[in-house]
Amino acid sequence: MVPAPPYRSVSRSSLAVTVPCRHMARHLIYLEAPVEKAFLVAVDTGSEDGWTAQESLAELANLAATAGADVVGAEWQNRRHVDPNWYVGKGKAEELASAKRETGFDVLIADDELSPAQQRSLEELLRIKVIDRSRLILDIFALHAQTHEGRLQVELAQLEYQLPRLTRLWTHLSRTQGGIGSRGPGESQLETDRRVIRTRISKMKDRVEQVRQNRATAARGRDRRLWPTVGIVGYTNAGKSTLLNTLVGSEVARAEDKLFATLDPTSRQVKLGDGQTAIVTDTVGFIHKLPHQLVDAFRATLEEVNRADVLLEVVDASDPHTDEHRATVQTVLDELGAGDKPRLVVFNKADLVDHAALNGSSVAPSIGGAVFVSALTGYGMDTLRAEIAAVLASMWVDVDVALPYAAGELLARVRERGTVDIEYRERDVAIRGRVAPSLAGELEAAAERWADAMDGSGAAPAVAARQDH
Repeated sequence: MVPAPPYRSVSRSSLAVTVPCRHMARHLIYLEAPVEKAFLVAVDTGSEDGWTAQESLAELANLAATAGADVVGAEWQNRRHVDPNWYVGKGKAEELASAKRETGFDVLIADDELSPAQQRSLEELLRIKVIDRSRLILDIFALHAQTHEGRLQVELAQLEYQLPRLTRLWTHLSRTQGGIGSRGPGESQLETDRRVIRTRISKMKDRVEQVRQNRATAARGRDRRLWPTVGIVGYTNAGKSTLLNTLVGSEVARAEDKLFATLDPTSRQVKLGDGQTAIVTDTVGFIHKLPHQLVDAFRATLEEVNRADVLLEVVDASDPHTDEHRATVQTVLDELGAGDKPRLVVFNKADLVDHAALNGSSVAPSIGGAVFVSALTGYGMDTLRAEIAAVLASMWVDVDVALPYAAGELLARVRERGTVDIEYRERDVAIRGRVAPSLAGELEAAAERWADAMDGSGAAPAVAARQDH
């Protein structure tokens, strides 16, 4: 009987296993990839108002840490323009080679989107992987995409990013020398690969379009119920998901202290007081230099912003770059066509700047269309609900109509969705108050039909509907 080879037990925390070999030697095979050492580089051209290269690199370091890298150093350079071949100047690129020998970094991350030529030049010089900010954000999105919809949109963005950079993937098949036997299939293989990716992109766009249609169908269902909609927008990690959870009163959205923790929108009913109910939707966060591929790919998801009646712009009150973050949010909203929507600014994380916010029962002020809240402690949430209700009510219209008793379903919705006085008269029901514009249209149409019916019997009930501007 052949004796069993000797095995050494290994704890799970070691993330390694021992395998037997000839001559009874033991070899460790590590099951977890080592943590990559990242070095960051940026060029400051002075074109980013409010942002310096150092501040942008600090955000890039948070992105790298979110992706699982260990940042071991950073460099920036002041230049009028980025170098078309090296991104940084040739001298600074050679300094990066020296920094590699000192720190041992194995991935270089540029703060701007690199051209294929810049990426190839730096890789050939440093002999390591070189990526840019856009690729890093795409990787984080891929890491956090949990649903089928999210994975579809991330894959589409990755394919569109990868397509113009395919040239470097097939350098081992390119014709590097002349002579018989050296004419490799490089170009034909490259074109084949491009064709495969273009086909894949076309299919992914069709599937994302199906996602858009499904969302539009769900939105029409909400419209039929005449619930007002509120979209939560803001810079990444401003606390949007925590705010939604606090408004709802339960954990319905994934909330973590990470960049881009939420990719898939979550919609829930929120009670605002006085019988009002709104559908509040948490959306993906924005960030400085957000890759355009992501905006295009996630347009189906971000259309929830366009459908919203009111936007809640969540701002991290403890961040020193609130103005720059708000400018970034405004830029993306303008690109989506939602830049002029009614908006309520919510300064979140007030507990980090005001001791009064540590008490969730304290009353928070509302100043100039902005509310200071702490989604973590509950500070200011009653004020926020009241302000949301006030903004929605300001969009409502005044109605003064008469409806028949037979319009029971419409009357029930008026009671639930409007702020009205109802008077039951001998032959009809008089309604006076304020309702949502869509509901006002239904009331006016129903009242006109009732008036026409009554005209035929010799009566003429009063019918009026007006909009208060």
